[in-house]
Formats: sequence, C-alpha cells, structure tokens
Amino acid sequence: MRESLHFFTVDPTVTILEALKKIDSNTKGFLVVIDARGRAIGTITDGDIRRAFIRGKGVESGIDDVYNRNFTFLKSSDSIMTAAELFKNVSIKFLPIVDGAGVLVNIITKSQMQALLLLDIHADLSYDFRGLDERVMEQDAYQRPWGFYKTTVLNDYFQSKVISVRPNEQLSLQSHDRRQEHWIVAHGVGTVQVDESLIPVRRGSMVYIPRGARHRLTNTDDQESLIVVEVQIGEYFGEDDIVRYEDTYGRT
Repeated sequence: MRESLHFFTVDPTVTILEALKKIDSNTKGFLVVIDARGRAIGTITDGDIRRAFIRGKGVESGIDDVYNRNFTFLKSSDSIMTAAELFKNVSIKFLPIVDGAGVLVNIITKSQMQALLLLDIHADLSYDFRGLDERVMEQDAYQRPWGFYKTTVLNDYFQSKVISVRPNEQLSLQSHDRRQEHWIVAHGVGTVQVDESLIPVRRGSMVYIPRGARHRLTNTDDQESLIVVEVQIGEYFGEDDIVRYEDTYGRT
C-alpha cells in the first residue's frame, strides 16, 4: 500500500473520535477500513458517523458497527472507464481500488475522476490521483462592473466561461495577443463589435474573435441579461492578456 493512502485508511478497532480526527485531517470526508493484512473491509464517512450519533453512539464508541461493509470498489485490473461508469451513481463519491487479494492499492474520488477527464490525462488505476489539480473543478464566479463571469473548464488546451452582462451594460473594447475566442449566445440580445464590424446577436448566435482583433460585447436589452458561453483557444488564458482601448468604467 502506497504511503499516501495512510491518510485515508483506518483500523476497524479505533474509536469514532479517532476516525473523526483522521477524516478531519484528510479533508475528504471518508476513510477506508483495512485489516491487519491491508485488505479493504469497509468504508466509513462523516455521514456514517453523523447517523451513528443520531442512534446514540458516543465519540468513544468503536467504529465496528458503524462502518459500511457493503461498499463499492474497483479491482486494479479494471479500466479507468469502469470508474467513470460507477461514478454515474450520485451516491458514490469515492472508490477504493484493490488488488487480486483484496489489498488496498489506491483510491479515486469523483472529483479526481472529473479532473482527470477535463485535464485530458490518460491514466490507469495505478495513477497517483492525489497529484491531480482539482482546482479545475472549483472556479469561482468573478464580479465585474458589467456583470460576472465564471470559468467552467480550464486546462492546457482551452478555457471555457459563462459571461453574463447586465441590461444596457458592455465589456471594454479589448484584444488578446495569446488566444482566440468563440462566443455562443445562450440568452438575451445584444451586439458584438469585431474590429470595424458590428454584429447583432441573439440566442443561438455564434461569433468568432480572432487573436489580436479588437472586440466588445454589449447588452442592448433593458430588462434581460445577455448570457454568452465563451471558449478560448491558445497558449495562455490569464486575465492579464487583455489590452483595453475603450472602457465605460475607466479601466483603460
């Protein structure tokens, strides 16, 4: 068993308090219960412990009748797509991976599975999933004077965003040196300026923004937000790759 799995395993003889401390330390909300030979014999989650407290268990009670012996797992000989299929079950948040003798050899979580796919990493079940950058799944929404944007996918190949522009607001007239953009209007009406062209857009409209082109998005509606799905393709997607020429909010 690889050393990193120590943070996610527990002996069946420990107390609920000991299990809770370990769950709190690994921040993933679960542990795999293993026997003296390292075989996976069950799982325990913070939810299992919460339900044990409801039944009247105390922190010094053992986990023997708390942990789940009927758990879903993967064999090390399974494919990564077997994991993807199992994760379609919304109740499965993680999967222990065992060898032919039932010994725990790895663990994969649902968020790690999604990060693996979004980062286009080709791996088998021996991969060190703890090394994945799961922040690809945790992008915040960022407020701007004209509305907000939220990144939905960011990897080495592309970035996709949802952009929402409030009624009668507009983005700055800007260009990018290191990326091109493709816009699809999902809701509302407005205009897109691309260099000297002014293009009216509505739901279903698609606009291509070449690298280096001056462009601007404007919501022309008095009531509804203009919502655009943006896909960026290039070698760099940072917010500092913006050259502003005109801006309603004084950011030039």
